[in-house]
Amino acid sequence: MLHLKSFCLCDATLATKMEMMADDCETRNILRPLVFRLHENAPAIVREVLLERGWTEFDKKEQDEADWNLYWRNSPFQLADHHSVKPWQRLNHYPEAVRITRKDYLARHLKRMKGAYGSSLYEFSPVAFIMPNDYVKFLAEYSKERQSVGRRPGFWICKPVDLSRGRGILIFRDIKDLKYDCSVIVQKYISNPLLISGYKLDLRLYVCVTSFCPLTIYTHEEGLVRFATEKFDLDSLDNVYAHLTNTSINRYGLSYRKYKEGIGCGCKWTFSKFRSYLRIFGVDDRLLWQKIHHIVILTLLAVTPLPAAPNCFELFGFDILIDDKFKPWLLEVNYNPALRLDCSTDDTVKRKLLHDVVELLNYKQSDAYRRNQAAGIKAGGRRESWSRAAKGVTREAPGLLACQKVVKCVSAPSLHPAPQPSRGSGCKGAAGTKKSSSPHPKKTLTSELRERMNTPRTASQARPEAKKKQLPVAPHKSAQLRLPTPDFSSYKLTPHPYFLSDKDQRPIPRVGGFVLIFPFNEAALQASRDGTDVKSIIKEINKSLSRQLPSKKQKTKKRVGSATSWRKLSSTVTEHTGRQMQRQHKLTRENPICWTQRTFS
Repeated sequence: MLHLKSFCLCDATLATKMEMMADDCETRNILRPLVFRLHENAPAIVREVLLERGWTEFDKKEQDEADWNLYWRNSPFQLADHHSVKPWQRLNHYPEAVRITRKDYLARHLKRMKGAYGSSLYEFSPVAFIMPNDYVKFLAEYSKERQSVGRRPGFWICKPVDLSRGRGILIFRDIKDLKYDCSVIVQKYISNPLLISGYKLDLRLYVCVTSFCPLTIYTHEEGLVRFATEKFDLDSLDNVYAHLTNTSINRYGLSYRKYKEGIGCGCKWTFSKFRSYLRIFGVDDRLLWQKIHHIVILTLLAVTPLPAAPNCFELFGFDILIDDKFKPWLLEVNYNPALRLDCSTDDTVKRKLLHDVVELLNYKQSDAYRRNQAAGIKAGGRRESWSRAAKGVTREAPGLLACQKVVKCVSAPSLHPAPQPSRGSGCKGAAGTKKSSSPHPKKTLTSELRERMNTPRTASQARPEAKKKQLPVAPHKSAQLRLPTPDFSSYKLTPHPYFLSDKDQRPIPRVGGFVLIFPFNEAALQASRDGTDVKSIIKEINKSLSRQLPSKKQKTKKRVGSATSWRKLSSTVTEHTGRQMQRQHKLTRENPICWTQRTFS
């Protein structure tokens, strides 16, 4: 009898120590870093930024398939990836986002929107024809323009529909020069672009869509101004260094590293520098940016709604060209905007951009529990439904902000292909005790105590079992079950997505350099919920545009004067800043492109 009491006391002491060890393990889990997963061709700067933030990289050999928080890849995800996304995970692509990133698809959608809501609202896109299907229509438009009395024939630009980085682009005036061997899009070439010191430029605007339903759009306040490296000249249409602003082309030009008056070395500015340049000449650029934001909203409305896909986001690169009347034009939308670092301006803009993207994803501390929220067996193990995996747990799927209610599961090690989990190491209810099991316990008294501690218990059972100690009976080998994995794919996430504020259930108005541009008022917010009401949103945009008209009329003289004298102003910028830039050039001859991130003071 005495021996039995001593044994029970040892049992209780050992159980207490094991509970303390489990609590310590749980504390260490709180400090676990977030994990990112990269596809083989993902940009190197993505890895650098996430490591700077204290993340760790996913190791497929050492970790479970669900043990990551962010999956970044350049190519689209498979539909199965979207269906199996967990509440603590984010994917960097939406399904079917290519609807606006292929040039032919974008042209079709914008043409449809013009027909539905009026060409005046969608006049930001040049007239486009998709070849070879629209060849007859293009020929009719070309002939009509040629036969117009007193009208000078315009220029056209031909682009392959599915190529990027300026590849395969042709600018022509005579239809005899039009040649193509693949599907292309032919558009009116904007022959009066805004020039700075004679150089053509366009804007690379970064747009992050955190949701297409409800539509939620952010634009980054910093972006890239990309220059051609030779002066604009309509008499040399075959000179790509004068007509194209793609860095992938201009970096091979002879003038790329040379000092260019008014521009400097390289071919990029930041938005901050561009704004400073405009303000030097008294140009109020606020209306310009409002128009650009409307272009972004109207373009994305053309493809809504996309298929429902929780926990995704999309980073677009909108290419905007400004003409000499300060009218912005949409050139194209890039699916994977280049994140390569070609110069220090790239590093300044893109590194901050990626840091702000991660902030926009709004990870919570509870997202680091990913291996506790999903069972950690390797892929291929039998999956059980959530209700069967943990009886008594609410059937509502765990959401991003309901992580305290999430059923926790203990990860089995992934070092071995098919581990046999111990009994009771499955999912625990929210009311159950928070304990972590050790992988591959030995069949000893300690391991059996550990099994008993990890057995699912309800709140009412927890205290009585602590008082009444009974040695568990080791299950027979044939009776052991594989660790059940909760299947989130058949459950919807909670109505509170990651991109909404905890306080008012609305999109956060500003995150780092990202500024919310849609929804822009209460009516637009309501119209984007429960299915996007495009007609109501268009009505709100028209109201916004009408409110801008008075201020636009008041400043007509000033703006017209600025537009007509722009070439004169751009030519005098050398006199205004020439000495300062020449001194800077002397200081940076060894690294000629490093100065471009500076702004005019």
